[in-house]
Amino acid sequence: MSILIQRTRMLYRRIPFRNIVFVSQKPTISSRFFLTPAVNRSLSTTKKSSNGTEWQTVLKRFLPVGICLIAVMQWRAFRKRQKEGPARQWEINCYCMLPLRTVSRCWGYIADVKLPELLRPPVYKMYSSVFGVNISEAENEDLTSYPSLADFFARSLKNGMRQVDQSSCLVSPCDGTVLHFGTVDTEQVEQVKGVTYSLKDFLGEQVTKMQKYGSDFKTSLLHKPLEGTTLYQCVIYLAPGDYHRFHSPAEWKPTHRRHFSGQLLSVNPSIASWLPGLFTLNERAVYLGHWNYGFFSYTAVGATNVGTVKVYFDKTLQTNKPYKNRTKEEICLGNAVELKKGDIMGEFRMGSTIVLIFEAPYNFKFSIMPGDKVKMGQGIGCVHEQQNKFVDRLTNERIGIKTVE
Repeated sequence: MSILIQRTRMLYRRIPFRNIVFVSQKPTISSRFFLTPAVNRSLSTTKKSSNGTEWQTVLKRFLPVGICLIAVMQWRAFRKRQKEGPARQWEINCYCMLPLRTVSRCWGYIADVKLPELLRPPVYKMYSSVFGVNISEAENEDLTSYPSLADFFARSLKNGMRQVDQSSCLVSPCDGTVLHFGTVDTEQVEQVKGVTYSLKDFLGEQVTKMQKYGSDFKTSLLHKPLEGTTLYQCVIYLAPGDYHRFHSPAEWKPTHRRHFSGQLLSVNPSIASWLPGLFTLNERAVYLGHWNYGFFSYTAVGATNVGTVKVYFDKTLQTNKPYKNRTKEEICLGNAVELKKGDIMGEFRMGSTIVLIFEAPYNFKFSIMPGDKVKMGQGIGCVHEQQNKFVDRLTNERIGIKTVE
């Protein structure tokens, strides 16, 4: 037996490639007993280098994510301890530095990826379970018919699933949660109670000058101030599980579109109640026009993980571009577009926010409350039948209008 072992070792020493190391094959303890010292040293060096590479991969890939998670948790704990209300300027600056626009664009790419048919039902069912999607309302309940998550987000509803209230002059443009509503008394508009944004920064400069009715921006937007009108606003938040298409809330005519390519910060109610000027920071498509009572604007606000905002009658609108523009993009729609109450306008590829700012008489009344869950087509406000057609001097002074003699 000893002679056989000696001859085997002599034969192995004569092999010219005895120092070659096969990294993919890890020798067992019994096999390493017969290896030469050179091979053992080579294996040890390879093992150390592979371990180093693995640790570098862990540090590069997972350590930043862990640090970000710890930072977010510490920041949330700090906010709970402070309870000081709106964010400070340094907090806003830090929040805007996060690469949320890049994350949203990547999410848009992922949402557009076509899934294998076998994976579609379990993926969509899991999403529906997490976000409370009512699949029975969808026009097509066959989950395999939606090629991607984006198509599932923008699913259409069955006919008659949403009834448009024809008795109300203003209906909800989408499914969602009412964040805030009311009159616009100053140029600082409440996005939620106690937290404001600038009306001028949100809409941009007025299209037409109406300086004879007042010098401030709010009054210059009014088309019929002498008939006793003022500005109103309504903010509706679309959650990820809501119906993602948005519709016309009234009979109106959009004449201009402005695209502000800004941030893509979260518009979750908790963020909206913390971050002042959120709607002026985020990317948005503002449609300006008029309706029966004067000025009317309809704004689709982008948000984190909103891959795309599509408006069907505006094919030139392109949101969530790789590089955001510093100035707004504006186009004139002319008189080509006329929308009726309940007409479909577009879709979000994930949840977001709709902001309505419009002119109406003083006796316009909302029929909703903050926090209410609303459905598309549900009446949210109307003008009372008995309308006072005369405006006294006191009313004119209240809105800053000088009566034309």
